[in-house]
Order: sequence, then structure tokens, then C-alpha cells
Amino acid sequence: MTEDFEKRKSLAADWFRGLRDRIVEAFEALEDRAAEQGLGPDLPPGRFEVRPTTRANGGGGGIMSVMRGGRVFEKVGVNWSAVHGTLSSAAQKAMAARGVPGIAGDPRFWASGISLVAHMQNPHTPAVHMNTRMFWTPGAWWFGGGADLNPCLEYAEDTEAFHTTLRAACDAHDPGHYPRFKAWADEYFFVPHRGRARGVGGIFYDDLNSGGAARDSWEGDFAFTRAVGEAFLPAFLPLVERRLPTPWGAAEREAQLIHRGLYAEYNLVYDRGTKFGLETGHDAEAVLMSLPPLAKWP
Repeated sequence: MTEDFEKRKSLAADWFRGLRDRIVEAFEALEDRAAEQGLGPDLPPGRFEVRPTTRANGGGGGIMSVMRGGRVFEKVGVNWSAVHGTLSSAAQKAMAARGVPGIAGDPRFWASGISLVAHMQNPHTPAVHMNTRMFWTPGAWWFGGGADLNPCLEYAEDTEAFHTTLRAACDAHDPGHYPRFKAWADEYFFVPHRGRARGVGGIFYDDLNSGGAARDSWEGDFAFTRAVGEAFLPAFLPLVERRLPTPWGAAEREAQLIHRGLYAEYNLVYDRGTKFGLETGHDAEAVLMSLPPLAKWP
């Protein structure tokens, strides 16, 4: 089984890396189309700056890809990582509390995934977050991920289109996935101290090992996770292209900056991935890539 999982780790890491490559290519192509059509700020088409990342204590790393100051994207990061090592005592306690077996006796871990956050130039185009990942310990493995839309100016038809695409990806694998994972996203991306959601939701799931101890469900769970990742561009790009020509001014920009403040609060105070990345010694710049370039508080 250990040998099987070494192969599986490689398959998962390679797929997440390939998804990262495809999204980077699609986003740069979107920048080119905006320039050709004269949309967005009068700037050169944005391009990603890419650099390797490493864990502070060794044990793998990844690729940090960030575009700043594009015609479409004010800041967008598309990061990939494959890391391994030993969980800290705090992380071990958190894993034990979630029911992960054997952590106290063998706290080794391996994790790989892609993490994306986009903050847009035009306030009418929604910010977005997406990630998919696999986590392994000697006693357990699971997948997690999802995508959620974070507009500062909400359009009901955009919300419906985004959710419809995610629902189709879920329904192809299990009709119960979408209602369950939508509800999970609504709960997870809620900002308690503000009494409101971070955005208009999407889907979120974690600890996905649908077979449990009864059967080996890795292939099916990985297939579902791939479907979530593949659904991202069809769910998001049409919304951006629909809103790019919409004029905006100071009032819309003010609303955007204030909404970004809410996004920053959530990611710094509540987001589990931010906490885990910093606790396990991953590159801090990559972990905090999700923060907006500018934000404002009323």
C-alpha cells in the first residue's frame, strides 16, 4: 500500500501542477483579449511572475505565480505545492481532533494542491477563490477543495451561472455532493464577527475519503476532485468577460476596496489553509498570496 500511495501522490501532484499551468495560460490569454478589445486600464497585458517556494524546514516546496497590475487582474495568484515533513504539535492536535488516526504515533505528512485567488481591476467583475488538494498521513488520506465567488457588486445571474457549473460537476459524480458541499461553503466562508458571508458562496469540501475503512475509494475521490478543478475556468471566465465592458467609477471602486477588507479579515482570522501553511513552515509570501493588493475599512 505504501508503494501504491507513492504512485498516487505523484499522480495527484502532477495533475495539480498541470491544472495550475492551464489556468495561468488561460488568464494570460484573457489579458491579451482585453488589450485587443481596449478593455480595462491602459496597461500592457498582465503576465505572471513565477518563482519557486520552499518550506522553512525543508521537505518540498512549490511554484508561486503572481500577476500584478494587469488589464483584467489587479492581483491574481495561482500557486502549486507538494510538501512533506512532520506535523507540529499544534497541527497534530488539530488532526487528532478531526479524527485522523495514528497522528500521535507517526506525525509524518504529505500534501499537494493548487490554490488560486483573483482580485480584479473592474469592480463589476467578481473576485474568486479556488483550491484542490490531497493530504496524506501514514494512517489516513483525503481530498479537499472547492471554489467560491466573491463579488463586491452582486449580480444574481452571475451567482446562478457560477453555481450551475459547479452543480453539474458535482452531479456527474454524486447528486448529493452539491447540496452538501454548498451548505459547507456557506458555513465555512461565513465571517462571524461581521455576521455575514464572505461572498455568494460556491462549494467547499474537506476530509473526502468516501470509502473510509470499508473500501479503497481513492480513484473515485480523485476523479471528483479533478472535476471540481476542471469546472473552475468554465464557471469563472464567462462572468469576467461579461462584466469587463461595464463602466465604473469612484463609488464602485470604494465598494470594491471595502469588500476586500472583509476578504482580508476572513483569510487572516479564520481560513484553515492560511493557518496550516504558516504552522507547517511553508513560504509565507505564498501562503499570504490570497491577500488583496489594496483594501479599505469604513
